[in-house]
Amino acid sequence: QVQLVESGGGLVQAGGSLRLSCAASGSTSSINAIGWYRQAPGKQREFVAAISSGGSTNYAESVKGRFGISRDNIKNTVYLQMNSLKPEDTAVYYCNAKVFPVNYWGKGTLVTVSS
Repeated sequence: QVQLVESGGGLVQAGGSLRLSCAASGSTSSINAIGWYRQAPGKQREFVAAISSGGSTNYAESVKGRFGISRDNIKNTVYLQMNSLKPEDTAVYYCNAKVFPVNYWGKGTLVTVSS
Protein backbone atom coordinates (compact mmCIF):
# COMPACT_ATOMS: atom_id res chain seq x y z
CA GLN A 1 0.00 0.00 0.00
CA VAL A 2 1.12 3.51 -0.82
CA GLN A 3 -0.39 6.69 0.56
CA LEU A 4 -0.02 9.99 -1.25
CA VAL A 5 -0.67 13.50 0.05
CA GLU A 6 -0.48 16.50 -2.26
CA SER A 7 0.08 20.11 -1.27
CA GLY A 8 1.02 23.41 -2.83
CA GLY A 9 -2.00 24.26 -4.91
CA GLY A 10 -3.56 27.69 -4.95
CA LEU A 11 -4.49 30.72 -6.98
CA VAL A 12 -1.89 32.31 -9.23
CA GLN A 13 -1.95 34.81 -12.06
CA ALA A 14 -1.11 33.80 -15.58
CA GLY A 15 2.64 33.76 -16.08
CA GLY A 16 3.26 32.89 -12.45
CA SER A 17 4.72 29.82 -10.80
CA LEU A 18 3.70 27.22 -8.26
CA ARG A 19 5.39 24.16 -6.83
CA LEU A 20 3.32 21.14 -5.95
CA SER A 21 4.51 18.49 -3.52
CA CYS A 22 3.47 14.88 -3.14
CA ALA A 23 4.52 13.10 0.02
CA ALA A 24 4.51 9.33 -0.29
CA SER A 25 4.36 6.85 2.57
CA GLY A 26 3.92 3.12 2.98
CA SER A 27 5.62 0.74 0.56
CA THR A 28 7.51 3.48 -1.25
CA SER A 29 10.36 1.17 -2.25
CA SER A 30 7.88 -0.69 -4.47
CA ILE A 31 6.98 2.35 -6.56
CA ASN A 32 7.87 1.91 -10.24
CA ALA A 33 6.99 5.45 -11.25
CA ILE A 34 5.41 8.47 -9.61
CA GLY A 35 3.99 11.59 -11.10
CA TRP A 36 1.11 13.92 -11.72
CA TYR A 37 -2.18 13.94 -13.53
CA ARG A 38 -4.73 16.72 -13.71
CA GLN A 39 -8.43 17.08 -14.28
CA ALA A 40 -10.01 20.29 -15.43
CA PRO A 41 -13.72 20.96 -14.94
CA GLY A 42 -15.76 18.94 -17.41
CA LYS A 43 -12.72 17.14 -18.80
CA GLN A 44 -11.11 13.77 -18.36
CA ARG A 45 -8.10 13.27 -16.17
CA GLU A 46 -4.90 13.65 -18.16
CA PHE A 47 -1.24 12.84 -17.70
CA VAL A 48 1.09 15.71 -16.81
CA ALA A 49 4.50 14.36 -15.81
CA ALA A 50 6.16 11.36 -14.23
CA ILE A 51 9.52 10.17 -12.97
CA SER A 52 10.52 6.54 -12.90
CA SER A 53 12.38 4.70 -10.18
CA GLY A 54 15.44 4.99 -12.41
CA GLY A 55 15.08 8.74 -12.69
CA SER A 56 13.72 9.00 -16.22
CA THR A 57 11.19 11.76 -16.71
CA ASN A 58 8.28 12.10 -19.07
CA TYR A 59 6.05 15.09 -19.78
CA ALA A 60 2.85 15.85 -21.59
CA GLU A 61 3.47 17.98 -24.67
CA SER A 62 1.32 20.74 -23.24
CA VAL A 63 3.68 21.30 -20.30
CA LYS A 64 7.09 20.58 -21.79
CA GLY A 65 9.48 23.44 -21.20
CA ARG A 66 7.26 24.93 -18.48
CA PHE A 67 6.94 22.19 -15.85
CA GLY A 68 9.66 20.20 -14.14
CA ILE A 69 9.32 17.06 -12.04
CA SER A 70 11.84 16.08 -9.40
CA ARG A 71 12.05 13.92 -6.34
CA ASP A 72 13.71 13.79 -2.94
CA ASN A 73 14.28 10.13 -2.13
CA ILE A 74 15.14 10.88 1.49
CA LYS A 75 11.89 12.71 2.06
CA ASN A 76 9.90 10.38 -0.22
CA THR A 77 8.51 13.47 -1.89
CA VAL A 78 7.96 14.35 -5.51
CA TYR A 79 7.73 17.91 -6.71
CA LEU A 80 6.15 19.53 -9.72
CA GLN A 81 7.57 22.94 -10.47
CA MET A 82 5.13 24.79 -12.68
CA ASN A 83 6.30 27.94 -14.45
CA SER A 84 4.70 30.22 -17.02
CA LEU A 85 1.30 29.06 -15.91
CA LYS A 86 -1.65 29.55 -18.23
CA PRO A 87 -5.38 29.68 -17.49
CA GLU A 88 -5.72 26.33 -19.25
CA ASP A 89 -3.51 24.79 -16.56
CA THR A 90 -6.37 25.29 -14.11
CA ALA A 91 -7.29 21.87 -12.73
CA VAL A 92 -7.17 19.57 -9.77
CA TYR A 93 -3.72 18.01 -9.78
CA TYR A 94 -3.45 14.43 -8.57
CA CYS A 95 -0.34 12.57 -7.50
CA ASN A 96 -0.10 9.08 -8.94
CA ALA A 97 2.15 6.20 -7.93
CA LYS A 98 2.43 3.06 -9.99
CA VAL A 99 3.19 -0.23 -8.32
CA PHE A 100 2.46 -2.37 -11.35
CA PRO A 101 -0.28 -3.23 -11.98
CA VAL A 102 -1.81 -1.04 -9.28
CA ASN A 103 -2.26 2.73 -9.41
CA TYR A 104 -2.40 4.75 -6.21
CA TRP A 105 -3.87 8.24 -6.12
CA GLY A 106 -3.83 11.18 -3.81
CA LYS A 107 -6.90 13.29 -3.14
CA GLY A 108 -5.69 16.14 -5.31
CA THR A 109 -4.82 19.79 -4.94
CA LEU A 110 -6.53 22.60 -6.82
CA VAL A 111 -4.55 24.93 -9.04
CA THR A 112 -6.34 27.98 -10.38
CA VAL A 113 -4.65 30.26 -12.89
CA SER A 114 -6.34 33.60 -13.42
CA SER A 115 -6.02 35.56 -16.65
